Amino acid sequence: MRRFHVHVSVEDIAKSTAFYSKLFGEPVRMEPDYVKWMVENPRLNFAISRRGAKTGVNHLGIQVDSDDELKAMRADLEAADSGLVSEMNASCCYAKSDKYWVTDPQGIAWETYHTLDDVPTISATAVSANGTVATACCDPMDVVPRSGHVSSRSKGCCA
Repeated sequence: MRRFHVHVSVEDIAKSTAFYSKLFGEPVRMEPDYVKWMVENPRLNFAISRRGAKTGVNHLGIQVDSDDELKAMRADLEAADSGLVSEMNASCCYAKSDKYWVTDPQGIAWETYHTLDDVPTISATAVSANGTVATACCDPMDVVPRSGHVSSRSKGCCA
């Protein structure tokens, strides 16, 4: 089953946590720079972070429950004729995931991913589909190509 994902960059993590907790209930993950809610009605993965990015919508996405769903989503993303970046086994936002990134015509980054496990840090190294080692990061502006081609992420953005 798919779950809509919204990630918002915030100025004040404590104030924003208090606000969104009133809307969504208790968060499922709280870190000094990151908070996540898994809302069931509607099915929503909502996250906020404070790490120096411009405030506002950081990226949108679709979280899936299986590798098969992720493969199906890749086909949909490629059919949309958008540039696609593949990140396999990426550690980002306190989770290890396989993911694809595209940018819509307005320049909004979309992340499609299957979470494999929790990790104790915001980011770590990842191995892309072509075997390239990269530093995983949650800043889609450094990940998503604008040229409309399919690629694997090959450079770190958090260094």
